Amino acid sequence: MKRLSLLAAVGVFALSGLASASSFIATTDTIGASLANSVEGTSDVSSGGNDKVLLQAQDDAASFVASGGAIRGVRLEAALAHIRQQQPALSATDMQLAEAILAR
Repeated sequence: MKRLSLLAAVGVFALSGLASASSFIATTDTIGASLANSVEGTSDVSSGGNDKVLLQAQDDAASFVASGGAIRGVRLEAALAHIRQQQPALSATDMQLAEAILAR
């Protein structure tokens, strides 16, 4: 009986792993498509010279990205506001902008 339960548990975990993998692939494909649409605007904003606001936000951007968006520092908030003020038509998410700040 214990073997049957163990085999059933292993089977369930194997199937859930496959479901998670396919979900992860679909999510990364969607994010990749979104990034491709907005990369032009974010690279224009984040590569414009020696912008002190963006340079000072790099540590906060790293914390933001590493925490999955949970940690939002004051300098990152200032940089995001600055970028959106410079490019009001930009449709990038905060995460995409933080990643662009890190890529500088």
